[in-house]
Amino acid sequence: MLTLVIGPNDSGKSLFAESLVARTTGRRVYVATMMAQTGDNHRRVEKHRRQREGLGFVTLEEPFALNGLDIQEEDVVLLEDMTNLLGKVIFVKNGTAASVLADILALAKRCRHLIVVTIGGLSPKGYQGETADYIRAIEELNEALTREAHVVVEMDRGKPRSRKGDWHALT
Repeated sequence: MLTLVIGPNDSGKSLFAESLVARTTGRRVYVATMMAQTGDNHRRVEKHRRQREGLGFVTLEEPFALNGLDIQEEDVVLLEDMTNLLGKVIFVKNGTAASVLADILALAKRCRHLIVVTIGGLSPKGYQGETADYIRAIEELNEALTREAHVVVEMDRGKPRSRKGDWHALT
């Protein structure tokens, strides 16, 4: 099963996704894709660590590739987040949005439930070059994941809204 949690920065995406995982049984895996390099990055990572404290997550840090992760068939996996993963794949590894999509879909098949957190609502207007291309790639990947997902939840100021499927039924 694949669930997509989408919304702007600081909309409550991560906290909501973690609450979905907390409702499940079995091994809970948190795939951290951020390589903290700035003070803001370190604060964000620490905030997320505190949020998931006591929820029983096994944390796997992987900024580039999902195919080598130690994931089991009954795991519930939270991928935090797709936009960081995509940025690293494009800018560090010269990869593509298509390769990230393939990795995410393959991961979803390897576990019981994959919940992907992503930034939405971005626009390339006002940007040029690689930044505009990256924003277009995020939106392209979000659209592809929306088509593939069983459940899509859009976050707005901490409030979830179903765009596809019923997140209330997730366990």
